[in-house]
Amino acid sequence: MTDTKLSGRGRPRGFDIDEALETGQRLFHAHGYEGVSLAMLTEALGIKPPSFYKAFGSKAEFFARVLEHYGHSSSALTLKACLHSEHPPIQALAALLENAAHIYGRDPEQRGCLVLETACGSDQSESTALARYTAEQGQAQIREFIARTHPQAADQVTDYVISTLCGLSASARKGMSEARLVQVAQAATAGLEKLLAS
Repeated sequence: MTDTKLSGRGRPRGFDIDEALETGQRLFHAHGYEGVSLAMLTEALGIKPPSFYKAFGSKAEFFARVLEHYGHSSSALTLKACLHSEHPPIQALAALLENAAHIYGRDPEQRGCLVLETACGSDQSESTALARYTAEQGQAQIREFIARTHPQAADQVTDYVISTLCGLSASARKGMSEARLVQVAQAATAGLEKLLAS
């Protein structure tokens, strides 16, 4: 999507918002929120600070838009598709974990999950709060999916799935290969089966 409002003095004509958000996503993914300075952002986007503020308001507001963009990326949609499949819960959740393992480990520049890794921060920054809110929305969707067929196990299974996703993301960030991540995800299916059968 090209935002023609950004064309003019100090701003490149035909500035593409989606491309800017994708660039920001890669930077935040690689360096973390605190590791990305305004100078890094404006240089990567090819705009001056005043243009950045006019387009996005602030670094925190830009990050919020990046998270929203990330939630609509093909990777995120692939994970969400598992929760809307017609497969039994065990198959859908196993696919969710395995797909996450592939996604988290595939791109060397975007290892792990941007949302989960930011949400794990110990600070009380706005970026951490934004990521936690986004993560909580995803957790609620998983719980709702499980509760449809296994209401008594919804909390336990949701905790298990989220803990596994966090572990996969953290391991990917530390350099675990995609193949090994997938093996971990597949092994986690046994735990899902046990919880869903109880």
